[in-house]
Amino acid sequence: MAGDPKRPSRTIFEGRERAGARAMAKAIGFTDEDLSRPIVGVANTWIETMPCNFHLRRLAEKVKAGIRAAGGTPMEFNTISISDGITMGTEGMKGPLVSREIIADSIELVGRSHMFDAMVALVGCDKTTPGAAMALLRLNVPGLILYGGSIAPGMFQGHNVTIQDVYEAIGANAAGLMSDGDLKKLEDVACPGAGACGGQFTANTMSTVMEFIGISPMGANSVPAMDAMKDEVADHVGALVMKLWQNNVLPRDIMTRPAFENAIASVAATGGSTNAVLHLLAMARECGVALNIDDFDRVSARTPLIADLKPAGRYVATDVHRAGGIPLIAKKLIEAGLLHDGAMTVTGRTIGEEARAARETPGQDVVHSTSNALKPTGGLVVLKGNVAPEGSVASLRAKRTPCMR
Repeated sequence: MAGDPKRPSRTIFEGRERAGARAMAKAIGFTDEDLSRPIVGVANTWIETMPCNFHLRRLAEKVKAGIRAAGGTPMEFNTISISDGITMGTEGMKGPLVSREIIADSIELVGRSHMFDAMVALVGCDKTTPGAAMALLRLNVPGLILYGGSIAPGMFQGHNVTIQDVYEAIGANAAGLMSDGDLKKLEDVACPGAGACGGQFTANTMSTVMEFIGISPMGANSVPAMDAMKDEVADHVGALVMKLWQNNVLPRDIMTRPAFENAIASVAATGGSTNAVLHLLAMARECGVALNIDDFDRVSARTPLIADLKPAGRYVATDVHRAGGIPLIAKKLIEAGLLHDGAMTVTGRTIGEEARAARETPGQDVVHSTSNALKPTGGLVVLKGNVAPEGSVASLRAKRTPCMR
């Protein structure tokens, strides 16, 4: 193959002195042919504590099949994840942000120790995505990220519901506005299967960020978790990482300063989570990109809010997919000159090329044009004062009131 002949995995598996390593690998089914190929780490955040990551075992098998078909040898390993949604309101909520560092450290540690030539990271719940991105930037081997996808909405009393409705129903029940029986019925149907929370909370915000920053293939992350197309996406990702390896395209080649500004614009345009500020700053630090809190205020001020998404709007991530996916959001911003359209992505095409290929579903009203935006500026604002002299971040999401431009 055309990749680096001094690929790291040769240190592990080539030569007389490495017979012991080969013997141990053969104990679990690897052959001499397998070990002579590029070794691709598949970092999986599968866990059985939440729906967000529960289906990632299945996706990992599809990714590995794609790697094998493209001439590589996958080696899967696991790391942790903690659910913000399940731990919220308890002592357990102290864990998620700490988990980001453990996720990044553990992926980096396995990658460095086993000297993988390339890597795919499968992510879901909130902190797994930035944690995986931080690890890829540290390792800087050819790699990419695949988000497991959003959960489908449930059905209650004839209309779609999400986990957000359950939390609102808890308050309604406490106020005597909903019966115990109806709360139980809603609880039973709100989350109908695997996948991350459907609103533009942290998981879907960071999923959007990964496509805009270029480390996830455009259009891959917004495919819902249990959609049959997700298996095809996973297989394609396996083939794509081998192409990255062949061309020696590295994460730091992709995640540049313009790419980070594109990522910030995606958060602003979709009313995304303020957690994106924490995560993007941490990612920028890993690759030496100069980024600070004021950059978020500046980019948000020039970027209109165009996606009508929960928690403030009407729609969820599966609706974005049906409307045209994350590429459609990029297309609307590209058309208005609000992105660095020459920034490269893992597909080998620029974000501009990817966005212009987006297909909009006729009649959709999930993603607006910038001329008919929900709000003339984005959903993030940085505030400074005596309480927060170095800055604080507020989310100013809009209701359905198109702005006049």
